[in-house]
Amino acid sequence: MNLAVRDIRHSAGRFAFTTVGIGLLLMIVMGMGGIYRGLIHEATLLVDTVDADLWIVQGRTRGPFAEVSRISGSLEDRARAVPGVAEARRFVSHTIQREYQGRPLRMVVQGLSWPEDRGEWVPLVAGRPLGRSHYEMIADTSLQLPLGASVRLGKDLYEVVGLTRGMVGSGGDGLAFFTVADAMAIQFDQPGEAIRLERAARRARVEAVDLGRLQPQLLDRAEGLVSGIPALGGTQISAVLVSLAPGADPEAVRRTFGTWPDVTVYSTEEQRELLLSGMVDKARRQLGLFRALLIVISTIIIALIVYTLTLDKVRDIALLKLIGARNPVIVALILQQALLMGAGGYALAWWWGRYAFPRFPRLVLVTPADLASLAVIVLVISTLASFLGIWKAMRVEPNTVLAA
Repeated sequence: MNLAVRDIRHSAGRFAFTTVGIGLLLMIVMGMGGIYRGLIHEATLLVDTVDADLWIVQGRTRGPFAEVSRISGSLEDRARAVPGVAEARRFVSHTIQREYQGRPLRMVVQGLSWPEDRGEWVPLVAGRPLGRSHYEMIADTSLQLPLGASVRLGKDLYEVVGLTRGMVGSGGDGLAFFTVADAMAIQFDQPGEAIRLERAARRARVEAVDLGRLQPQLLDRAEGLVSGIPALGGTQISAVLVSLAPGADPEAVRRTFGTWPDVTVYSTEEQRELLLSGMVDKARRQLGLFRALLIVISTIIIALIVYTLTLDKVRDIALLKLIGARNPVIVALILQQALLMGAGGYALAWWWGRYAFPRFPRLVLVTPADLASLAVIVLVISTLASFLGIWKAMRVEPNTVLAA
């Protein structure tokens, strides 16, 4: 019988409890890697899903995911006129927090460029895409809004006509899809009193100049709707998404946009890199550091456990040496125990993770490549951890067994 297996059977309780502890620690290591992957996936999900070739954003800014970007909605029509452009869509995205049935409701409001974009590309699990230009929404299931529910956002009620799953923003908040007009209405909604005060302030400013005194009809126009005042611009969008025609030269189209001094143009890959190197970079590095520390701690813990188990077998090791056992036999005993301990802990970590990770509030994405790399890491740290026990075993003298 294998000596390592025989010794484990002799102290099965201690070995089992030790393996369970290592399994919990390795599950945390596995979870840290999964959270790291999930963070990247959630941060880049929207950029990868909207399927745009170029992003037109406010000049000298890094785009709506890195900072505030405000451009005129008319830029959509300007972009369509550029040779090589097949489609241009308005992009509006912002985060809000409201209350729904007594609980906080935090969502990322995503505007769809109606009527060209009705949300057919959104992976629906129930319901349908947007069918009207106003007062409909597609919600992610993480928002816990049932199909057909009515949600008050601003001054209007919006009906949930479709449900999607796994569509979240970079902060882990569920996405809700509206038409661009509705998304901007939600973003720029103001209380009625604030609107009244702003109109009164506009009237007062017109009254203070000669033009207002000479043309009293301008006073009524000044305190009217913003859309009725030609001098005031409309609400602004975050970006314009450009899709190129088949066979179009991306660099030529980009050079054309580059001559416009009021905007900056990025490719989807550049926007993705800006996102990863900006708002999620520190979180990525912090999770990576925690994972590295946990791996080091796991190595130390396994080393100390193996060393302790070796101390308990000092007399047995001395007896083996006394009856003529060679050093490779003793080394194999300790190394195999460390490897079995690591393998058992890894198996428990994988089994527990399958049930625990889906219940985490943020996505934990564990890929087969991550499982394979962690298996290699466990193999390495188990081997390194056994060196301390092997060192102690090699120092045991055969006559120790004869000591009183």
